[in-house]
Amino acid sequence: HLTYHTYEFCLMDDKKPKQNLVKLCIGMIDAGKAYNTANRQFVNGIQELAQQSAKDDVIEVSPFVSSLLKPEFIMARCQQSLSAHLRNGIAVHRDLRKFKEAKKQFDKVSEEKEAALSKNAQVPRNKQHEVEEATNILIATRKCFRHIVLDYVLQLAVLLNLSSVVQMLSFMYAHLTFFHQGYDLFSELQPLMKQLTGQLDQLVMDSTKERKDMEMKHSTIQQKDFSNDDPKLEYNVDAENGIVMEGYLFKRASNAFKTWNRRWFSIQNNQLVYQKKFKDNPTVVVEDLRLCTVKHCEDIERRFCFEVVSPTKSCMMQADSEKLRQAWIKAVQNSIATAFRDKAEDAEMDRKSSASTGSLESGGDVKEKSLKGESALQRVMAIGGNSVCCDCGQPEPCWASINLGITLCIQCSGIHRSLGVHFSKVRSLTLDTWEPELLKLMCELGNGVINQIYEARREELGAKKPHPGDPRHEVEAYIKAKYVERRFVRRLSEDEIRQKVLALSKPDKALSGSSDARASGGASASKPRPPSASSGDFTLCGVQVAEPHEESSAEDLLVFCEPKQLTPGLQLYWASFSRSLPDMTQALAHGAGVNWTNPDQGNRTPLIMAVHGGSLVTCEFLLQNSASVNQQDSLGRGPLHHATILGHTGQVCLFLKRGANQNAADVENQTPLSIAVEAANADIVTLLRLAKMNEEMRESEGLYSQSGDETYQDIFQDFSQMASNDPDKLNRY
Repeated sequence: HLTYHTYEFCLMDDKKPKQNLVKLCIGMIDAGKAYNTANRQFVNGIQELAQQSAKDDVIEVSPFVSSLLKPEFIMARCQQSLSAHLRNGIAVHRDLRKFKEAKKQFDKVSEEKEAALSKNAQVPRNKQHEVEEATNILIATRKCFRHIVLDYVLQLAVLLNLSSVVQMLSFMYAHLTFFHQGYDLFSELQPLMKQLTGQLDQLVMDSTKERKDMEMKHSTIQQKDFSNDDPKLEYNVDAENGIVMEGYLFKRASNAFKTWNRRWFSIQNNQLVYQKKFKDNPTVVVEDLRLCTVKHCEDIERRFCFEVVSPTKSCMMQADSEKLRQAWIKAVQNSIATAFRDKAEDAEMDRKSSASTGSLESGGDVKEKSLKGESALQRVMAIGGNSVCCDCGQPEPCWASINLGITLCIQCSGIHRSLGVHFSKVRSLTLDTWEPELLKLMCELGNGVINQIYEARREELGAKKPHPGDPRHEVEAYIKAKYVERRFVRRLSEDEIRQKVLALSKPDKALSGSSDARASGGASASKPRPPSASSGDFTLCGVQVAEPHEESSAEDLLVFCEPKQLTPGLQLYWASFSRSLPDMTQALAHGAGVNWTNPDQGNRTPLIMAVHGGSLVTCEFLLQNSASVNQQDSLGRGPLHHATILGHTGQVCLFLKRGANQNAADVENQTPLSIAVEAANADIVTLLRLAKMNEEMRESEGLYSQSGDETYQDIFQDFSQMASNDPDKLNRY
């Protein structure tokens, strides 16, 4: 009975705390919904950050974003469980009202039972009728009481179980599920988090290193002299964004005040444009560069000014230094020339030409043979191996290294350009103008010849040759190993060099009747006779060619002696005489000096020997590889002297175009002009006098003179075309 009253008391006494708990639960669920809304907004913000850093290989937060969205769904399920528990709590309160009604019945029956017991106790013993009536009422009342007591206790037990154990257990299971799923979720992210931790550690180290580098640069900058510190500007016709050059310039306004404003200028799409700010749309200064010209402005107060003039307007600009002004003027001039070339090439693409017009011996006007664009491309591509890039095998290369004689793709051409012109001189096969002697040089060499020399030991050393699409750094490393370090070149022994020199000095190697010999353009083009080798291990190391103005016999005086030292320079020397470009290339690859002098033959150079060999292409090859056009022998005669003495008009024209000093006198005080006048060689006299007149005109015009008179350029171009394509026209004596 005590236990029953205790449970009843507990049940009635828990009413108020449970009502309070229900209110708290409602508040918690509402707060959870607000948290979910704020969390969703936070995750959306992280997702926007992830989209901005999608291209970052280090900071990759997309996997975290998708993981942060999952706990929200888990929390929602937990809230649904709490809501269900809340609804169960409300149902318990409804059952509690029913329990109160049952308690009233229980109390009423209890009173009736007490009354029946009292009446049964008060009945006299002698009144049998009353005793039986009281006994029957007591039995009926007890029976009713027991039924009501059982129902009441059952309801009490059910209410006590629902309100405590079941609800708390369900609540704990809901929390267990939430935290367990959260743990499983972030356990899957643990490898990624460890990887990111390692990346962050590396970033910290890199940041520390960069900070130290910046501190060093800061101290270096403080000590640096900025008097000549100009920004580096580079004219890049192959820029991917189409901007061939850009940088800051001052622009004079066209208003009445003529104010100067600093603007960002760029040359793109054959237009000159500028921007006030980087976000602004470009303002076009010149619509078509082909209609413009550029000139220096020295008649205004400001320094470093130049002007771009079009038919409708002019634009005055100012650079920060003379160096930058010259760079911009050159860039505008080159852009104008490129615009004209592009226009001409577009017209050429629409014009059908026969195969005969693509040959070197094609007829027509001489000036039309100034080879350019697709014409040069077709001729060079016809050489074996030239249809693919020499270094990586990319099909249809459109660039060339003119001093190596190879074709290149655009990526390899950029790497070659970065090596410097002392290793490789890059030119476009479609955009640049090609002189005939340069084109013949390209046709004499080719990728196959060069790779036989520069890749002779590649397979032996196990070096992998790049393929199209390989990373740039791998291609660059290979090209540097190939041309700068010459790692794959097979070195010749002294005996091999001796055999090579013996073979090159044979009479049949002179090829005096070849077309290349005739291309030098002179009556004595077939005069020089290479010496024959003496018996044993002796080679010719001296030959003196009879000069036209000497009274001696026209026969050559041959002097035989043993070479003091067999070097690649000696191979280059005799290969230049015998017109063997592959042997010349091999000698240069072995380290021969292009200006090597032979002390046993009056300090003559390979270029002088190329003159005596009578080959215009050989001379062009040496000049492209930085041979000195003015280096003299022991008689004080340079290549121009020897070409004039031998009557090689084409070589004289080539040397004059390359800046040969025609005023230099030999030990007999003879200049090339005096020698040509004495020999009555009208063509050479004309070229020498025309070059001298052009030089005097340029000196009179001062520092900013152009490349020369148009008449001078046309005449020299005519002679170059005849020397390369129709040399018989120069054999007039």
